[in-house]
Amino acid sequence: MKEGEQIVPFVSFLPMEQELKPELQKAFDRVLSQSWYIDGEENKQFERNFARYCDVNYCVGVGNGLDALTLSLKALGIGRGDEVIVPSNTFIATAFAVTNVGGTPIFVEPDIRTFNIKPELIEEKITEKTKAIMPVHLYGQPCDMEPIVKISQRYGLYIVEDCAQAHGAKYKGKRIGTFGDIAGFSFYPGKNLGALGDAGAVVTNNKELEEKVRAYGNYGSDYKYHHIYQGCNSRLDELQAAFLAVKIQHLDRMNEERRRIAQRYTKGIKNTDIILPYVIEDTEPVWHIYGIRCRRRDELEAYLSRYGIGTNKHYPIPMHLQNCYHDLGHKKGKFPVAEEISATELSLPMYYGMSEEQIDYVIDKVNEF
Repeated sequence: MKEGEQIVPFVSFLPMEQELKPELQKAFDRVLSQSWYIDGEENKQFERNFARYCDVNYCVGVGNGLDALTLSLKALGIGRGDEVIVPSNTFIATAFAVTNVGGTPIFVEPDIRTFNIKPELIEEKITEKTKAIMPVHLYGQPCDMEPIVKISQRYGLYIVEDCAQAHGAKYKGKRIGTFGDIAGFSFYPGKNLGALGDAGAVVTNNKELEEKVRAYGNYGSDYKYHHIYQGCNSRLDELQAAFLAVKIQHLDRMNEERRRIAQRYTKGIKNTDIILPYVIEDTEPVWHIYGIRCRRRDELEAYLSRYGIGTNKHYPIPMHLQNCYHDLGHKKGKFPVAEEISATELSLPMYYGMSEEQIDYVIDKVNEF
């Protein structure tokens, strides 16, 4: 192997793109021939399809996953002075959504096994300012939603599900995104259901929330030149909707392939220095990321890189230690579980189209470390 040669990239879109290229090309040609690029039939049809896929009544296409969460909070009336409970271990967009509306993110530690928010720790963080809980189905692993729902009902709190990494995942037989008042999805290209650019969606069973999200994302307008809110411009464009309409037809099949790869990793990796992902009972993860833990994470990362295996770290600096949240006053050691995950997590290659030889190679090299 040549120096720097990559045998197994961390992610590759090539196998999927080659397979779907004829369908994606037709979608592009269709949009181009219609000369209609915003708020047209492609978007409306995808919204209907995605709502049906998620087993909800309504879907609103938006510009990206962060906007999906921000607009969800705005639709619920959450703003300045309000607190929203979020996991201390997640991508920073979850917290940004809260601060974007003027609220304060209240961090709750995750379960060290699943990396997802630990329901038993939520109640102690609830105050009179708390308005919502925002569980994140991190890496495509469903949160333990039953106790979270009970807590929200006990205290009269909204639930905003962050489903950015979990398209199609199930908890006790139900699709994620159906347990709360409203849910946000990202269609960033690397997601299980990814556009060919930025895109996102909000889903809900509440007609009033659907109308508010749609208006807020369309300059605060319910009809042309009539502005009822101070809104923004966040809409799913026709081209991305058309591409997503192609990909959603293949999502379950491609998620199943991710599950197969995850099972290969879980059964094949025997290195005692490696802590494998933990899946809670009665859930169906979709394995957006296959994240392991290792005390010698940086050594493992360098070792795998030398052998041409791409990896990633999710997320090497926890949110409470980021410069942008210095004003919250959290010091190192405040959230030790999030810090532990940040220091030890390493994501292995995971994408549709990995060959058996590539999967075997990753397993062998991890075991040899």
